[in-house]
Amino acid sequence: MERLQNILSHAGVASRRHAAELVESGRVTVDGLVVKEPGARFESGKVKICVDGRPIGGAEKHRTIMLYKPVGVVSTMSDPFGEKTVADLLGGQVKERLVPVGRLDKESEGMLLMSNDGELVNRLTHPRFEHEKTYEVRVAGRWNEEKLAILRGSVEMPDGYRTRPCPVEVKRVLENNTADLVFRLGEGRKRQIRYMCSAAHLVVLSLKRTKVGKVELDPRLKPGEWRDLTAQELEALR
Repeated sequence: MERLQNILSHAGVASRRHAAELVESGRVTVDGLVVKEPGARFESGKVKICVDGRPIGGAEKHRTIMLYKPVGVVSTMSDPFGEKTVADLLGGQVKERLVPVGRLDKESEGMLLMSNDGELVNRLTHPRFEHEKTYEVRVAGRWNEEKLAILRGSVEMPDGYRTRPCPVEVKRVLENNTADLVFRLGEGRKRQIRYMCSAAHLVVLSLKRTKVGKVELDPRLKPGEWRDLTAQELEALR
């Protein structure tokens, strides 16, 4: 007997955390009955489990890909407003049901991992594992060392949460009051870098994620392209 959320995760439907949310929202049925308890136990293969009316398959072979998400694409598999999604970029070439590992906002670009390995997704998204993510950011605004101190320190988010101090490196200060910075975050609050820059009276012109943990964005990938992770990269993430 296995927990319902784990069955969904192993079938590649979603990470365990997202699978729990699917169950709690009433989108999952077992033998035709809605089950809202993620921890309810069933014997996989002995019951018919459906998500949004569609039956799930058996456990899929794990697959994780690296996608270069372009600007203008949302990091979801579907969008109610008709926005272009990362699922559209895969173009039906991936049979496994992959989910984005974390998110990049629509205006940002760079490395987005997608996987059906629930354990890996949980490891990369749960705050306690603190996988560092690296971003290259171009900002506009008159530059001085005081602003760097603000970026490196604790910044209050709109919801009252205060970010932890983080390393910020100045790659170069350019003409026209622009600068290239590198952020290394151990946490990933929504639009965190943009709010950090706003606190320093800087405007983000471009934001690109270049690294997750020890795995770097493949320089051969162009925006919209993707490839499977190598065994060495998967081991580095674990």
